Amino acid sequence: MRNVVFGILMTGFALLSCKSDDESLQRIDQILNIYMKNSAGQDLLNSQKTGSYSGYSVNDLLGDKDVTPVSIPLRMTTDSIYYMEYIAGAKRKRADSTSPSNPGTGTSFYSEMQLGLRTTTNNVADTINDILRIEYRMTPTLFQVSKVFYNKKEVFSKEADAPNSINTVTIVK
Repeated sequence: MRNVVFGILMTGFALLSCKSDDESLQRIDQILNIYMKNSAGQDLLNSQKTGSYSGYSVNDLLGDKDVTPVSIPLRMTTDSIYYMEYIAGAKRKRADSTSPSNPGTGTSFYSEMQLGLRTTTNNVADTINDILRIEYRMTPTLFQVSKVFYNKKEVFSKEADAPNSINTVTIVK
């Protein structure tokens, strides 16, 4: 009888130790697909099209050095539209999240990058330097992109309770 009680107790403890604790996991939502087009809808990242950028570079403005490159690969959708896929790589800096405009949202972070967009007109190369700022929100259960600014203009925002997804940002130049 003692072995039966001991066996039942061991089985009970084994079942309790297998309990899943989904609350302890933090959802991470930080992928950005960045599309660029002009006002007529032309894909500006397709270097084969006239009037598009011939190339680009990305520099982390919060990096440890003056020139801290960030790798943002160029991808293409099934319908041949190019976009930059930013997953991570730029340094994040903690921002004040206790301001009246941002109450109770947990901790905020931001990254700032300089996009060097190269153009070629009549065999003359030129580089346009723009600023991309990504703001993140973090709570014990969530880390996600909250806002994206392009040259200080908001181009993307996401509510804290929005589901995880690949965040699509379209910049019209």
